[in-house]
Amino acid sequence: MSFPLLTATAVVPALGAIATAAVPATRRTAAKWLAFLFSLATLVFAAVVLIRFDPDGARYQLTESRAWIAEFGVRYELGVDGIGAVMIALTALLIPFVIGAGWNDADPVEGEKSTSRWRPTQGFFALILAVEAMVIISFAATDVFLFYIFFEAMLIPMYFLIGGFGDRAHAAGEAEGAKQRSYAAVKFLLYNLVGGLIMLAAVIGLYAVTADQMGEGTFSLQQIAEARASGQLDMATNTERLLFLGFFFAFAIKAPLWPLHTWLPNAMGEATAPVAVLITAVVDKVGTFAMLRFCLGLFPGASDWATPVIVVLALVSIIYGALLAVGQRDIKRLVAYASISHFGFIVLGVFAMTSQGQGGATLYMVFHGISTAALMLVAGFLISRRGSRLIADYGGVQKVAPVLAGTFLVGGLATLSLPGLAPFISEFLVLVGTFSRYPAAGIVATAGIILAALYVLLLYQRTMTGPVEKPEIAKLPDLRVRELAVVAPLIALLIFLGVFPKPLTEIVNPAVEHTLSDVRKDTDVKEPKPQHPVAEHKKAWFDYKPAAPAGHGGGDHE
Repeated sequence: MSFPLLTATAVVPALGAIATAAVPATRRTAAKWLAFLFSLATLVFAAVVLIRFDPDGARYQLTESRAWIAEFGVRYELGVDGIGAVMIALTALLIPFVIGAGWNDADPVEGEKSTSRWRPTQGFFALILAVEAMVIISFAATDVFLFYIFFEAMLIPMYFLIGGFGDRAHAAGEAEGAKQRSYAAVKFLLYNLVGGLIMLAAVIGLYAVTADQMGEGTFSLQQIAEARASGQLDMATNTERLLFLGFFFAFAIKAPLWPLHTWLPNAMGEATAPVAVLITAVVDKVGTFAMLRFCLGLFPGASDWATPVIVVLALVSIIYGALLAVGQRDIKRLVAYASISHFGFIVLGVFAMTSQGQGGATLYMVFHGISTAALMLVAGFLISRRGSRLIADYGGVQKVAPVLAGTFLVGGLATLSLPGLAPFISEFLVLVGTFSRYPAAGIVATAGIILAALYVLLLYQRTMTGPVEKPEIAKLPDLRVRELAVVAPLIALLIFLGVFPKPLTEIVNPAVEHTLSDVRKDTDVKEPKPQHPVAEHKKAWFDYKPAAPAGHGGGDHE
């Protein structure tokens, strides 16, 4: 039996979580370094997954399959296509930066006894590693029930990270801040639990359908695909649509998509900046990833049926999120609403049902994760210095902390998809793919680009430019070595992938074609071929043959 690489990639952070939690209360620094080293080890395993993945090979690679709950057809099945491999790499890449940025976020406040039985520092980093392990399994699971377990299980450590280790920079004071953190954590948990319960009903329904038509119930994606291809599994139209809605509802909450988005601004606003990055750059990506793997893979006909409504919801998310970002007074809530707008672009690309749209959506998941991490982590460094999340409490920062201001600007420009930075490529592909099938939707979506420029540049102008009028700003230190070590690689990646995205596109594109082929087999969806007037004129020119001159008998002429 070959080495279980995917299992090992998930087990490493799980073991790291256990080891970090077991470190004695007085050894906080040791716990931090232990968590960081385990995150680096996970990154090495994820890199091996990416290197060993062959874009021209089988659809699912590095597969593992073992009986788990045989009585109910549940198996421990793992495997990655190009999309899953890239998302695992993104997760493993970001966690070391999350840990590095949150190095001091869970240290006891002044006056608190560090020898207490509750070890906040150890718990903070252990929970981050636990989330990483669960997300990796979610990206690799090819058994629906296995995916569902970890899709829901990751809510528990996230609940404690938001409610127990929230942002201390609250304008209303620590007592009110604790209430707001608790509210945000409970709201996050309840929203996602409701979605999970509805999805559970759909998962059970899927098992019942396969048991009825195949003779034996299964949750295996590959078995379901084979049964559909052979005609053994043929879901009734209404059944398929109901099951699709159960899955999509849970994924739309996790993503999040309007109008199921309202938990995100609270959660990101009250969490520390590194945990906010964990939410929007890692955990939320499970929702959009699952739309590709499960909604389109299991229910292609229902996905095509629901596409017009979902496209409208995605457009509302794009415009609504951007408009609310423009009007925000809180830096972190501004980034949260900007993320809602960006997730609208991702969902739009997924349901454009074109190779450009879905390829762009996958790249968008990766590039949004990197750009949001850069912007939010620098914002967190800024907030920790000033002790305030309010935009009005800043101004003139670039005069006293030019490196901080410069990195903040690059993160912001990546967020608005400036050409030359990685997010531009993904957003461009999403818009091209959408316009080729839904021109009106593509035109509306471009308004999100204009609004993005507005909220990013206004944020930079209000916080970084102008005179230094507040004494707290005059004393602001620039980025420290640790903070530079966190931000600089992210910015370098944004620039590198902005000019050379080929390493990712070569991995992602074959997986996108596999996904679209599933949809095309069961629907009338075809890859649109837009008309090019210039091409038609060229064809007419090359087909033109001048009339023969008089007296030459119509012979050939040069």
